[in-house]
Amino acid sequence: MWFVYILLCKDHSLYTGITNNLEKRFSEHKNGTGGRYTRSHKPIKIVYQESCKTKSKALKRENQIKSWTREKKIRILIKKDLNPP
Repeated sequence: MWFVYILLCKDHSLYTGITNNLEKRFSEHKNGTGGRYTRSHKPIKIVYQESCKTKSKALKRENQIKSWTREKKIRILIKKDLNPP
């Protein structure tokens, strides 16, 4: 199982990535070993996640989400918060 996730960073920026171990990856981001962007934009929390059956599908979804504007990402996050699973 693969996950696409969005992190909220301390400077209120959003970071999107994929992993097959969400807890481990978030820990790596927090420790400064997860990615170049999150070394200088410290992550606070995971604000969005969705599962994908394959790495290929996760990569495609990640690219789709990364192409969205910040405003569209925020709308998706608000909608998720208003309609929890």
